[in-house]
Amino acid sequence: MIIIDAHSHLWLRQDTSVDGKRIYPLPNGRAMFMGEERQMLPPFLIDGVNSAEVFLSNMDYAQVSAAVVVQEVIDGNQNDYLTQVQHKYPNRFFCCGMVDFGKDEENYSQQVDKIAAQGLKGIAIPGHRLRGSLTSPDMMELFRQMEKNKMVLSMCLADDSRQISEMREVIAECPSLSVAVGHFGMPTGKHWKEQVMLAQAPRVYIESGGITWLYNSEFWPFPSAVRAIREAADLVGIEKLMWGSDYPRTITAITYKMSYDFVLRSDELSQREKELFLGENARQFYHFEELMELPYIKNMSED
Repeated sequence: MIIIDAHSHLWLRQDTSVDGKRIYPLPNGRAMFMGEERQMLPPFLIDGVNSAEVFLSNMDYAQVSAAVVVQEVIDGNQNDYLTQVQHKYPNRFFCCGMVDFGKDEENYSQQVDKIAAQGLKGIAIPGHRLRGSLTSPDMMELFRQMEKNKMVLSMCLADDSRQISEMREVIAECPSLSVAVGHFGMPTGKHWKEQVMLAQAPRVYIESGGITWLYNSEFWPFPSAVRAIREAADLVGIEKLMWGSDYPRTITAITYKMSYDFVLRSDELSQREKELFLGENARQFYHFEELMELPYIKNMSED
């Protein structure tokens, strides 16, 4: 089975501010997160570096052939590092850039062109952290420029009806823009089904990055997460859904492989549905071609 991770993060150094509150690394995988010390990374990543090489080791172990790397405001802009990653590992990663919405010297469409010229294949927008409208003239120009450059939009939406309605307008205005809605549309929120139904549009898919975090209190094997996948499949079709891990933050609680094997072990999805959800849909959506076949290596704990 081909397995592709449609939602992950990488950074060399996490050092930024959000709403005037600092985010920066501490020893042993911890971070100061907006005034609170948090375990941002697994404790063995003692230097705070969340590198492609460590992720590739996790991917190889878990037999994950490729991963989509998105960005979040809380990690700081990683465009330069992800450009290096994209060029160094073109068959393992699909890296997304991020627009600096506070940058005055360049408009959004200019930033899109610059990101595309760097070789990054998409743009990630954490919409839940934006205060303005997704349909403002500047934002609509950004989406049109992405469509022109044939870039994928990775969009995480706030759990409110306003942004969902605005996203419908964006999809109608830019019908050739490929959109991956993140965090599985926030299945623990009030407007989850409305987000999922955005995937009725031909080029809109839903990816499950962070779903184990949303059901963390339930823990493995996350039966409510499986039920959400089943329900979303019934709403828009399993062909519109993709697995994502939200690596590395989610693996402070579980291993990387555990972030998908709860799907493999479930009886609520057929074998073909699992193949589509865990890799085949992402391969088609992100146009992955030369994928590695990774052998299973027996653990020392196994007979």
